[in-house]
Amino acid sequence: MDSREIVIKSLEFEGPERIPMTLPPPYPNDIVGVGLGPNPYVSEEWEYRGNSRWERVDEWGNTWARLEAYSKGEVVKGAIEDWSQYDSYKFPSLDMDSRYEPARRIFKETPDKFHVGHLPGFPFSIARYLRRMDNFLLDVAAEKEKVARLLKDIADLLEVVIEKFARSGADAVMFAEDWGTQDRLLVSPKSWRELFKPGFIQLCGKAHKLGLYVFMHSCGHIYEIIPDLIEVGIDVLQFDQPALHGVDNLARDFGGKVNFWCPVDIQQILPKKDERLIEEFAREMIEKLGAFNGGFIAGYYGSNEALGLDPYWQDVACRAFVKYGSMHKKLIKGGLER
Repeated sequence: MDSREIVIKSLEFEGPERIPMTLPPPYPNDIVGVGLGPNPYVSEEWEYRGNSRWERVDEWGNTWARLEAYSKGEVVKGAIEDWSQYDSYKFPSLDMDSRYEPARRIFKETPDKFHVGHLPGFPFSIARYLRRMDNFLLDVAAEKEKVARLLKDIADLLEVVIEKFARSGADAVMFAEDWGTQDRLLVSPKSWRELFKPGFIQLCGKAHKLGLYVFMHSCGHIYEIIPDLIEVGIDVLQFDQPALHGVDNLARDFGGKVNFWCPVDIQQILPKKDERLIEEFAREMIEKLGAFNGGFIAGYYGSNEALGLDPYWQDVACRAFVKYGSMHKKLIKGGLER
């Protein structure tokens, strides 16, 4: 099997010869992801403002700030500060053919890899920047009709992006929406289902109609809506903190229904800098989440600097993923054959 076949076998729970992996060299990497090319009419370069502060304005018109040179920062001023501005607001040009040239080129150069087109957001993640997070969460409670209109307009815009990626050779599309705090959703499950689930249904349905899988990244506790995410058609949940939900819980309630793509937990496991603990957690995810003729993709967290970790500790995880990742080994009660 080549990398693409390994990933698809896992997604379909058809028993790949090993688990899929997205690890740095010299380890296996089965997935190639590409986002939109730059908007030729907008510069999004960071500018230093003094006092350790950096700022930039994105193509949506949002102002971002950060206090170091490596994080992505956070929106400090949304493009739509007041709802009265919405009727005159112009969405950025996401349909320009030139913006998909990087995807076409890279996908063509990697025919054996599984190809993922990275969306520039999803309705919630885009809307919460346009209004700024604190304002938008208030809007969810007080301005539901306006919120619903904005979310639908964004979903319609993203349908075009999904179509463009499908034509560019993608096998899947992926988006990031951080929906949870440490112990709950950012909004009530009821509000999520009322306001945000329709966009998931629309966009996942569009992707599946075009033959694409759908990958979702989300940080925090989102356990209450995982059944909804599976229902609407999310094929892969990318969690950097799987221990927050509990590997046993994820396997028991959702194993065989959705794939999980995870590094060794970046919050509870990697920071402890314990080789045995890291290896055992990697093995546990393979054994429990991947015990359904597929269902688990081994990941790597992209910023050791943000974690304050020497790369050595993720290298321990990589070696464990490779050591235990051969899916032709039979799963037996109590663990993988050694």
